[in-house]
Amino acid sequence: MTTTPTTPTTPTARPVAPTAAPAPAPVRPYQSYVYAYPHKTAYRPLPDRPSLREEWAGEDKRALQLYAHIPFCEVRCGFCNLFTRIGAPGELTTRYLDALDRQATAVRDALGDTGPVRFAAAAFGGGTPTFLTAGELERLCDIAEKRMGVDLRAVPLSVESSPATATADRLALLADRGTTRISLGVQSFVDGEARAAVRPQRRSDVEAALGRIRATRIPVLNIDLIYGIDGQTERSWLTSLDAALAWHPEELYLYPLYVRPLTGLGRLAGGGAASDAAWDAQRLCLYRAGRDHLLAHGYDQVSLRMFRRADAPPQGPDDYACQTDGMIGLGCGARSYTSRLHYSFDYAVGMPEIRAIIDRFTATEDFARAEFGRRVDGEEARRRHLLQSLLQAAGLPRAEYRQRFGTDPHDDFPDELARFAALGWLDGSGDRDGRLRLSPEGLAHSDALGPALFSPAVRAAMAVYEEK
Repeated sequence: MTTTPTTPTTPTARPVAPTAAPAPAPVRPYQSYVYAYPHKTAYRPLPDRPSLREEWAGEDKRALQLYAHIPFCEVRCGFCNLFTRIGAPGELTTRYLDALDRQATAVRDALGDTGPVRFAAAAFGGGTPTFLTAGELERLCDIAEKRMGVDLRAVPLSVESSPATATADRLALLADRGTTRISLGVQSFVDGEARAAVRPQRRSDVEAALGRIRATRIPVLNIDLIYGIDGQTERSWLTSLDAALAWHPEELYLYPLYVRPLTGLGRLAGGGAASDAAWDAQRLCLYRAGRDHLLAHGYDQVSLRMFRRADAPPQGPDDYACQTDGMIGLGCGARSYTSRLHYSFDYAVGMPEIRAIIDRFTATEDFARAEFGRRVDGEEARRRHLLQSLLQAAGLPRAEYRQRFGTDPHDDFPDELARFAALGWLDGSGDRDGRLRLSPEGLAHSDALGPALFSPAVRAAMAVYEEK
């Protein structure tokens, strides 16, 4: 993925008075996943319910990404805090796709006709998109193409799946509609570990699903694995890695296990296991073992979690940058990004709240306004650009940051970057090639480094959410 802005922006003056640097965060490698900024728990109801047409007016829409969220799973894993529910009684999937169709129509209208609108990539996530039947997946593809104008056969299309739902008819449909990447949530090839993670599955079923995926000849296979499962050892962890490597996946994602409130494991552990320093140390040991194993088998590390086979075919769009380009999210759990506003529907983890939000979504007729979100401008835009670049192994070209903001990240965030350097989390060679980049130790501590860059305002909003 390139990080070059699609449209150079006029350098702006240095902020007059940046918000005070956040208090140092404890140096704990495992806190919570950090993907985007601001965190969704910092979103709030938008009192003015801004018009999407007004928010997208003037935005560069030549390299957008489409994300469609399908909030249904056949089971809910013990570690899961995603926006998803178990099953879809009655005609719920039909009602959900009906609402998705209405939303896509309204959003495409909101993008307007004042300039070119082009999608550079698409993804279906969840939940489990392949919970939908093959016919429903075809309708989902039609919504993306006929309502949003995405040419699915011309752009990278990634779809998440599970072993139980990766059936031959669904995979054939997805391959025919242009899917270039399937991500299979395996988590562990050891049956006992899968049970410990409250994920009922058998290795034989996982292997059968992988065989069906490879038979479709979809170019990129990703396998998700988790480390830190209760009872997992370095030997059993390497057993799962070797079982995955036998399928020569183009990508592997290695996820640390987090025990979070309102999840199945959180209820079993009383919510306190994630604070166990010994468990943190065990996960860090397993991470390093997994990282070294994949590096030795010809994989490149892209981020804390993502490893890509060195000879894998290109997958990501070469003209989309998550730091600068827009995102269109459809469905519950999906977020949309303009340069000034991040917005979505409400978010929840508890089952009753999730069911209520899905019911409200399916009953919605008017999708022309943003309901929940957070403004992102000034210093927050700088934080987002730095965080999302720094958490990638390639790091941040400082010249790119200066081009966009007219300042240097060391000037904008001196305390945070000095602390990272003191901890050994920054790669000193960056002074030679002009990149701000994490060291191997910094990558290992990405989920501690990310929250250390959150602004005080975002932290406060997240704390209020977590106290509810």
